[in-house]
This record gives sequence, structure tokens and C-alpha cells, in this order.
Amino acid sequence: MNFPIAIYNRERPNRFLAAISPILAVILTLALGGAIFAMVGKEPLYSLYVFCVEPLLTLRGWGELGVKMTPLILCALGLVVCYRANIWNIGAEGQLIIGALCGGYVALQASPDQSGLFMIWVILASIVGGALYASITAWLRDKCNANEILVSLMLVYVAELLLSWAVQSPLRDPQGLGFPQSPMFETAATLPIMIPGTRMHWGGGLVVISLFLIWLIMSKMFIGFQVRVAGLAPKASSYAGFSNRAMIYFALLLSGALAGLAGVIEVCGPIGQLTPKISPGYGFAAIIVAFVARLKPVGTVPAAFVMALFYLGGELAQSRLGTPAALTGVFQGLLLFCIMVCDSMIFCRFRWVGFGNWKKEAA
Repeated sequence: MNFPIAIYNRERPNRFLAAISPILAVILTLALGGAIFAMVGKEPLYSLYVFCVEPLLTLRGWGELGVKMTPLILCALGLVVCYRANIWNIGAEGQLIIGALCGGYVALQASPDQSGLFMIWVILASIVGGALYASITAWLRDKCNANEILVSLMLVYVAELLLSWAVQSPLRDPQGLGFPQSPMFETAATLPIMIPGTRMHWGGGLVVISLFLIWLIMSKMFIGFQVRVAGLAPKASSYAGFSNRAMIYFALLLSGALAGLAGVIEVCGPIGQLTPKISPGYGFAAIIVAFVARLKPVGTVPAAFVMALFYLGGELAQSRLGTPAALTGVFQGLLLFCIMVCDSMIFCRFRWVGFGNWKKEAA
């Protein structure tokens, strides 16, 4: 049986609606979320208040929001570059873990009297580790024409197993009572607190620098132009003399480096040691952040704000309302679904063609 609805691209989408599509998607997500609260027996308005407003009522709440925004923005910035180049990196989570593992290993070498400049080596190790891990995907895509979606995704589970092995064997704290965790990092290998009374650290400064550099690369530099052309028209890129192979390595290694930086900021910031679980899924959530941001570097900031608020709201609703921990994932999935629906309605038009005429109409 043929599908009875044909889909066409609009020749002139409404520019205003296209600009506010992410806002409409967030509003629709909250409306659907309220309906879900009602279905599970919770008062919708109060539940949404607890989920979206209460985390922002205190300075500590804003600090926690910044802590969660930091890795989301860094991972999303790398994914923006990849997706602009039409390279579908789904493995930022694995690159984040390997970056945290490499940086964490260097952090464990710090002595109590080490200078604060030692943190530079920790950060460099994480950047190199994340980039090298992403290079596996780039090499397999280049040499074997492997699908980068599958390769990068499968490497996430390899990274998780490597981290689990590391904290249970070579990096385990001998005084940790058998718990799978590394010793706590020395002061020289941790990020100082930016805002007193909160956990917000100076990793936020690294986010600002990274955001500016990615904006500069994508908007003002020739390499950014090459990335965009390679993503939009690979044949035209080749005709112009641009190397599509170089774009694969550039995009994936840059994305891996930023994800690795996000990982070490997480372990050297709020966590302070290596544990089997250092990320609640920031690398995967960053995919949604990148698309809500319209693949624009500056747009990752408000998109990461919404996603971080979902994390905080989910934790608060779990303690205040007794909702399951999976609520955060539900809202994240709803946001992705809603942005796709809004974009489809704005950029496409639908026409009923009937079951019998769809095939001919589509042709």
C-alpha cells in the first residue's frame, strides 16, 4: 500500500517562522511534558514549575546550570563542524570519555606541591586523547569507506569499557575501600571555582574561548568555507580543488578534541577523580543541542541552556515529585521530535494524493 501524502520543499519558507522554530519547539515540548505529568497523576502546572523554574531560583541552581552547560556546549560545537561537513559523528560521548581518561591519567601524576600550570598538560592530554580517538572513525571512513555513524557509535561502548577497566585495575585508588574509582586529584590538577558558593568552575572560560574560535573558523576563515562547501556540495568541493578527505579528518579530529576537553573539564571540575560513570550522556544530548542551535556555534548557548535545564529539572522532579530518572531523557527526546515537526511544517508542504496516485505523484 502506497503512502497517501506527498511531501514537497517549500520554495519560500516563512523566514520569521524559521527563525522562531526552536522557540516553538521548546513551547510544544513543555506542553507535551505537562500532558505527560497529568497522565502519571501529577499536577501539570506545579510539575512544570518544579521542572523548569525552581532550578533557577537560587545562585547554586544557576551554578549547576553552568556546570552542565559546559560539556554540552563543547561537544555541540564539535558536532556543528562535523554536521556542516556532512559527517555524522554520533560518538562524542566516547571521545569525551577517552579525553577524560587521558587527562585524568596525567592529572594523577601531579604532586601536592605542583604548580597550577600543571593543568595545561592535563588539558592538552585530554584534547589529544579525544582527537586521536575520533581519528579512528576518520581513518576507517577514509580508508575503508566505513559508515561513520556506526563506527563512532560502537566506539562509545569501547570507551566505556576502557574507563571501567582503568578505574577497576591500574588507576584504582588503593585506599578507596575497593570502590572502582581513582584517587582524588591534587589541587594543581583541578579547575578553580569561578563563583563562590557554587560548583561553577573556570571551565566556563575555556567554553568562551572555544566558542569564539569555532565561530571564527566557521564564519571568517577559509577552512570554514571549505567545510560548508564539502557538506553542501561534495562534487563542487572536489571540482574547486578542496580535499574532501582533509575535511573528514579536520571535522572529526576537531570534534574529538572538543569532546575530550569537555571530558577533562568534567572530571577535573565537579567530579575531581575518575569514576566508572563520568557523563550522564552529554555527548548524545549534544546532538540535540547542535540541531536546536541550527548548526550555528552561537546558537549552542541557548540550546545548551534548555538541555541543561532539563537535566536539573529531571533531578529536582525525581526528588520532589517522585518521577523516574528517565524523565530527563523523555524531555530531551520530545525536544528533538518537536524541532523536527516544527521544521517539517515550516520548510515543507504536504499534499494528500490518495493511496492510488501517490507513486505517480511522487515520480
